[in-house]
Amino acid sequence: MTIKYVDRETTTLWKNPADSDRLLELLWGDRVTVLGTVGIYSQIRARGRTGFVHTAHLSDTSLLEIYFIDVGQGDGILIRTPDHRHLMIDGGYKRASLPTGRNAADFVDWKFAKDYDETSVRLDAMLSSHCDADHYGGLWDLLNPAQRSELDCKTVSVEAFYHAGVGWWKDNSANKRWLGNTTPDGKFLLQLMEDRDQILRALPKNANPALQGEWSKFMEAVTSTTDAAGNPTPCHRLSHADHILPGFDGSAGSVTIHVLAPVEFTVAGTAALHNFSSKPDKNTNGNSLLLRLDYGRSRILLTGDLNSLSQRALLDDYAGQHDVFSCDVAKACHHGSDDVSLEFLKAMCPAVTVISSGDSEGHDHPQASVVAASAITGYQQTSGDKLISPLIYSTELARSTTLSKASKATLEGPAGTIELAKKDLSKLNVEYSVVKAGSLRGKRTSKTLDHLFLAADLVYGLVNVRTDGVRILCATLNEKDHSWNTRWIDARH
Repeated sequence: MTIKYVDRETTTLWKNPADSDRLLELLWGDRVTVLGTVGIYSQIRARGRTGFVHTAHLSDTSLLEIYFIDVGQGDGILIRTPDHRHLMIDGGYKRASLPTGRNAADFVDWKFAKDYDETSVRLDAMLSSHCDADHYGGLWDLLNPAQRSELDCKTVSVEAFYHAGVGWWKDNSANKRWLGNTTPDGKFLLQLMEDRDQILRALPKNANPALQGEWSKFMEAVTSTTDAAGNPTPCHRLSHADHILPGFDGSAGSVTIHVLAPVEFTVAGTAALHNFSSKPDKNTNGNSLLLRLDYGRSRILLTGDLNSLSQRALLDDYAGQHDVFSCDVAKACHHGSDDVSLEFLKAMCPAVTVISSGDSEGHDHPQASVVAASAITGYQQTSGDKLISPLIYSTELARSTTLSKASKATLEGPAGTIELAKKDLSKLNVEYSVVKAGSLRGKRTSKTLDHLFLAADLVYGLVNVRTDGVRILCATLNEKDHSWNTRWIDARH
């Protein structure tokens, strides 16, 4: 068996050679396992299916792939580098807090189990952009042994875990959570998380200081994780002082991952981060990891939940160097919130903006003003009378649900089969629970079956970005015929 990659925009996977029975469409860069050849066709396995493609449509060229995963409210990103390394950044809320019961852990599991035909999820790096539950929940589900039955893969290994330094700590004096001590002038946060040993010391309930709540439970899962060799997974705090994500320095023509934020300061010999506000969420979001992936001439900027306070601070911290934020593709800050700096958006000037937004979380993301601002600050390119860029994608808009109503109900029981025709469905009462994203409990209600809509099909709003360092392909799945909607741009860096 040989590994190859699709080198056309799309190619058809057929059930049989020269057959008209189409199984699915493969996308540029899709990894396939070649099982054999039949004339001009190769028998392959890809995306969990076995079929035939034109041999001429395959090559040895591997791409940089970024998957912006539809997790509802929150972020979830899987990155596959050309040298077949994998990084997972955030994962959405944990399954129990999602209406669909699915997050980025499920996509990553599918990728390894179905697409790669492997029995283990093997991540070269896992990163939590910051300590909010709509970002770390899916990471927790992947690492949590109690959730392992939800996965097809039997084991999960992580070579290194990285975090942004800001964590939730117990404030015993006020019986609540907080972000820890600050400098006397209130300008900097001083109580930062560090390496694995320090995190382990902060896990016991009687520790001083002690990590708090679900963030503590997530860190317990992180520190119980091992690498592929069975050794404890190292944990590290990242900041701009690291410059480069360890192991991703662009060696041998692979991807360089720059760490641009949070920006670290030294106060009285201690590492410190910006204290943007007395409101904790402004600091958890504002001190998100800001990463830039460079491959060839392409740049992809991953922004976490940066807000206007942190963006303006970054413009000051990088005075005279605003070109470091310039990119071809940007993940929109904070799911399309309007808490953004227009000047920072101008500095990014992306040709493509991807907004990870949810449709049930009550924040009305993406905000109309941010969609407009992303358009007017994006890199404009035209061809004749057609717009090439800027492009704006939203995981929410890429998602689709096929709704239907029941036409008959059948109940199998000891006494035989009971059937309710359409006219009788008003006699069958259904109780159900509506769970809003991030909620721990659903609101229970009931309706008769004839008044309920059924989700007959759900297409998740995955946004694919792939590049060979020269061209960049953006693609979403067309729910009507399971083909791909694709757009190309040229990398310009």
